[in-house]
Amino acid sequence: MTGAAGPGHDVVGFARALRDAGLPVGTPEAAAFAEALGWIDPLVRREVYLAARATLVRRREDLAVFDELFARFFGGPAPARGRAAPLAPRHDPAKVFRTALVAYMAERAEPAARELEVSEHEKAASELELLQRKDFADCTPAELDAIARAMRELRLDVTLRRSRRLVRARRGGRLDLPRIVRDAARRGGAVLALATRRPKLRRRPLVVLADISGSMELYSRLLLQFLHGVTQRHARTEPFVFGTRLTRITPQLQIRRVDAALDHAGREIADFAGGTRIGECLHAFDRLHARRVLGRGAVVLIISDGWDTGDPARLSAAMHRLARRAHRIVWLNPLLGRAGYAPDVRGMAAALAHIDDFLPIHDLRSLHDLAHRLGRLPRRKGAVRAPWPHKPRAGLADGAPRSDTRAARSPHPAGRRGEP
Repeated sequence: MTGAAGPGHDVVGFARALRDAGLPVGTPEAAAFAEALGWIDPLVRREVYLAARATLVRRREDLAVFDELFARFFGGPAPARGRAAPLAPRHDPAKVFRTALVAYMAERAEPAARELEVSEHEKAASELELLQRKDFADCTPAELDAIARAMRELRLDVTLRRSRRLVRARRGGRLDLPRIVRDAARRGGAVLALATRRPKLRRRPLVVLADISGSMELYSRLLLQFLHGVTQRHARTEPFVFGTRLTRITPQLQIRRVDAALDHAGREIADFAGGTRIGECLHAFDRLHARRVLGRGAVVLIISDGWDTGDPARLSAAMHRLARRAHRIVWLNPLLGRAGYAPDVRGMAAALAHIDDFLPIHDLRSLHDLAHRLGRLPRRKGAVRAPWPHKPRAGLADGAPRSDTRAARSPHPAGRRGEP
């Protein structure tokens, strides 16, 4: 051991060196190490190492730093951790006692280590809970990175729908007469079981139209990473972005690496952080893509704050056509999470009559709520849900269920084309 002033000075210096290196070593740990040195032979380096490790190290990940500092402070390499200490001869009770003491000190240190780990886990859980409720616009770059990682783990499992294709059912369903006849023919005409069929369940397609205009700049970069995660996990996803023009970015977001996917998407987007013409972009979507992507009961997510420089009547007409084609329209507005917000801007007001769900998308908690909602969509289109203070329409109580006004305007009973 280094130093000529005795082991007490070595204890203080070594404890200070460990604390400077980031290990949680305080006065109680240093005192326990000094007490252990009084019961062992301080000239036997192996025993000093075991005593120091048992009393000063609480976390497994700190062992490498501890070994390096031990070798630097006491000279020579640290004893190998994987090699067991040599057994003390039976005729040397002092060494047997010292070995037992080191084991006892290690056992006594374990509860403190567990308490420290629990405390660290509780602190991390508290920070995660705060991050769940923090508005994306108020986050630091480090917090945005953590949120982006959490987004990539989020699944949007859109509710199932019944297709026209029938599959064999184990119980219930319709009688499968052709199969019953074939089975009976193989058994000499005897019908031993009644085969049944049921409609095959398929995941509804998901279409996302995200606003990347200047008013959405604080949210759009992070939401693009969210769209990448959704596209990777949901095979039937069609993401689009819009500002003054509509851009399909499905091929770009199908690239597995998020950095490469966003880089390719950025090259396609020519109007990032520019103006907003929601009505024009929705008309372009209806003309170029709706027939292909809105079949088979698609769910449409529109992510926008509703600020629009175009004609509100054109936006309303585009939303009306979109509502007839889609199974359900969910409008996600990041401003809806702010206290006192009301959808008074003309673009949002024009679209509001044609949407089924009006939800916030400003923090991680709102994304989890969205995932929960998409997994439990009703089979038929329902009332507009407006989670903000508002005046009830004539003839309706505030908060009461509302009938679908779109169906009344449509010449078809369901108010749409294609499958439900």
